[in-house]
Amino acid sequence: MTNLQTYPEIANYAQQTSEPAWLSDLRIKAWQQTKHLHLPSFGKIRYQRWPIQLEQPLEFHQSNPKLLQNLKIEAAKHLVVQFGQTTVQQTGLQSLAAKGVIVCDWVTALREHEDLVKKYFMQQAIKYDQDLLTAQHVAKLTSGLLIYVPKNTVLTEPITSYFIQDATSKQDFVHHVILIVGENSEVSYMENLMTVGEQPTTASVIVEVIAQDNSHVKFASVDRLGKNTTTYLNRRAHLGKNAKIDWSMGMMNDGNIVGDFDSDLVGAGAHAETKVVAISTGRQVQGIDTRVTNYGPHTIGHILQHGVILSRSTLIFNGIGHIIKGAKGADAQQESRLLMLSPKAKGDANPVLLIDDNDVTAGHAASVGRVNAEQMYYLMSRGLHKKLAERLVIRGFLGPVLAAIPSDWIRSQLKATIEGKLIDGQKDE
Repeated sequence: MTNLQTYPEIANYAQQTSEPAWLSDLRIKAWQQTKHLHLPSFGKIRYQRWPIQLEQPLEFHQSNPKLLQNLKIEAAKHLVVQFGQTTVQQTGLQSLAAKGVIVCDWVTALREHEDLVKKYFMQQAIKYDQDLLTAQHVAKLTSGLLIYVPKNTVLTEPITSYFIQDATSKQDFVHHVILIVGENSEVSYMENLMTVGEQPTTASVIVEVIAQDNSHVKFASVDRLGKNTTTYLNRRAHLGKNAKIDWSMGMMNDGNIVGDFDSDLVGAGAHAETKVVAISTGRQVQGIDTRVTNYGPHTIGHILQHGVILSRSTLIFNGIGHIIKGAKGADAQQESRLLMLSPKAKGDANPVLLIDDNDVTAGHAASVGRVNAEQMYYLMSRGLHKKLAERLVIRGFLGPVLAAIPSDWIRSQLKATIEGKLIDGQKDE
């Protein structure tokens, strides 16, 4: 047991939140490791000089829910809304509890489901000492959500969350989600990341998905963090035998961000479909590193990424498919395409295939190009002004990714967000 009093910041926070001793000990171990660990490296993403490291003290902040009055939150049957470290709304969770499903905020999870958190937190999908950013995340973690779906449970209605960063004061947003899906179970989860306030801040968000044998997870997200927020966003999945995850992620942020999305196909027959749409505007930089690792035999890992770059912004797609030795019959496919609408925009699409075994299937496609002049000429000759014509071309470019998303509801959410992002982005030009 570590002497907590030698780390007064952690001790004070633990006392304020009644945190269990094992988590405080893990914070201290993580903090100690930050002296020896390095920032992770992502191909062609130059982020090391960004203010992405967590510099603010570990403190408990109570956010004011009145600041959310002008924020649009879509109605949902099962809904959780968190503002900073404060849970402001929970809807329809009792009906889930009747089925044995657990949905609760981080403090409640530690108080009422400590054994579950301790068993899965930074144990399978990702380790606390993987790199400097993960260690800092554990040391400074202040909010989050636990979702547990017991085995043989099929949820027909999605669980929806809104995680709203409180940037009305200069504080780090350090948030963690654990989604555990039992054997033979199915769940759809819709995550929204947003910002209220304009203070320059740093966000560190990690999501762990544990998909046990024969389970199916549909994970969708719309990320809309603010222009003054520098973000490290890490989403990981650990899949058992014949488990499947459908990732559908809309990267609509306004600030600089590193997205690290990984799926580990551990069990035989595991399957990951990763779909990403991204739009960069202004002077922002979005670097997205998407990886699928085939560990088990007959596993399937597909990556489909389409992005649009406006104004002076930068968007980088890395796609990595790695078939480990022993993964006979595995399939790794990826496609990354970028569309630039400005001569000052910068884009890069980097496909990587790492094949360590025979009797596998693998392939990739990548492209970076500008808007088709003939398409624009045709649309404008029919009376459409340039900005509307551009939006139509962009819709067509992103269409294949949106069409591949399995949920109509998620597709409609993403389409509405994309339209708003495009309109705002064209104002910057």
